[in-house]
Amino acid sequence: MKAFFTAALTAVAVSLTVVTVPAGQADTSAAQMARAPVGTALEAVPVAYAGTVYLTFDDGPHPTWTPKVVSILRKYGVRAVFFELGQNISWYPSVTRSVRANGNLIGNHTWNHPNLTYLSNYWVNWQLNKMEGALGYRPRCVRPPYGATSSRVASIIASRGQRQILWTVDPRDWSRPGTWSIVSRVLANVRGGSRILLHDGGGDRSQTVAALDLLIPRLRARGFVVGLMAC
Repeated sequence: MKAFFTAALTAVAVSLTVVTVPAGQADTSAAQMARAPVGTALEAVPVAYAGTVYLTFDDGPHPTWTPKVVSILRKYGVRAVFFELGQNISWYPSVTRSVRANGNLIGNHTWNHPNLTYLSNYWVNWQLNKMEGALGYRPRCVRPPYGATSSRVASIIASRGQRQILWTVDPRDWSRPGTWSIVSRVLANVRGGSRILLHDGGGDRSQTVAALDLLIPRLRARGFVVGLMAC
């Protein structure tokens, strides 16, 4: 019986394979992990550059959700463009000031979110001017509400010296489909150069806030750089 157990233990020992990591590689990995911020373990392994993507947020500012979004962006060292409503700026000017103070940019999303294609030229300009009056300056970028535009609306925006900015990835976070649904929808559709649409206003954005904290490290783990549009 003793001989049987001795033979079995020998067989197990022979079957084990010890994998060694070169000292230099181990030191490098350890250093990378030490430098990584808390919660960014997905970024520990370097990957090939896959392109730059851009985060954008619509319908703010909101006194609850906008500061939470800004906090997460700051946590990861990321900046974004916030397409804000003039009416909300007039209610929460300090929130907009905080957005800008943290290095983010503001875009014009009109005064109170109408479909611009239904308005005359005069009222399109009124909506944009009214927002800019609340903001205190003219942003470089305009995002028509609902993404509703036309050659006429685009021409009006261009005549003001501004750029019309829509989006290429829409996870429909405004419908509150669930945190992981928002994350998976973005990851399934993102490409280099993508402009990702999210919302910091217009309702309960707790799912968006939670999704953002999961999304940024996962984008980086796939090789994407999160950039800031020139707006």
